[in-house]
Amino acid sequence: MKAIHFLLVFVVLALASSFASASDPSPLQDFCVAIDDYKNGVFVNGKFCKDPKLAKPEDFFFSGLNIPQKTSNPVGSTVTPVNVAQIAGLNTLGVSLVRIDYAPYGQNPPHTHPRASEILVVQEGTLYVGFVTSNPENKLFTKILNKGDVFVFPIGLIHFQFNIGKTNAVAFAGLSSQNPGVITIANAVFGSDPPINPDVLARAFQLDQNVVKSLQAKFWWDNN
Repeated sequence: MKAIHFLLVFVVLALASSFASASDPSPLQDFCVAIDDYKNGVFVNGKFCKDPKLAKPEDFFFSGLNIPQKTSNPVGSTVTPVNVAQIAGLNTLGVSLVRIDYAPYGQNPPHTHPRASEILVVQEGTLYVGFVTSNPENKLFTKILNKGDVFVFPIGLIHFQFNIGKTNAVAFAGLSSQNPGVITIANAVFGSDPPINPDVLARAFQLDQNVVKSLQAKFWWDNN
């Protein structure tokens, strides 16, 4: 009898432990609003899967990442993504890739990836890179990277790259999501649609409201 009681207690504790350690799957998009009528549903957390019997090599292939991109834009950089939108076979695999081209003194402005950590390697040039930790420390970690150097940006933290050289620079980065997402801080704060109330931003950034309105009137370039 004691053996049966012990077994029951063990099973209950095991189940409780499994429930306690369980978690929802990581989101693969900004949000996924629940809906009762599936007929009106248009998105899943990720993408629908093709019948494996119908898969072909092209589903796992992308060409052109060797091609330099134009960087004559306000931030002086262009990001070429290779995620699930470019390679359908990346669906559910949890990885993606980008190429980043930088003009001399160009930058990949401060931004975050809400769904991925990033590991970056410099192919050409010299980059000043860094990230900032979360509140309350807001500690800045920076490094100057040369050809062949590697740096990691933890998931969700604000980070940047700046070409401090007089020639073009190129970097490649791997990300731990099929759809990492990107939030460029300046674009999101001052270029949102519709605009954030200037009173909110004036107090948050301790700026005159006219300065805020001037910033909101600018065109904020998206280099992705």
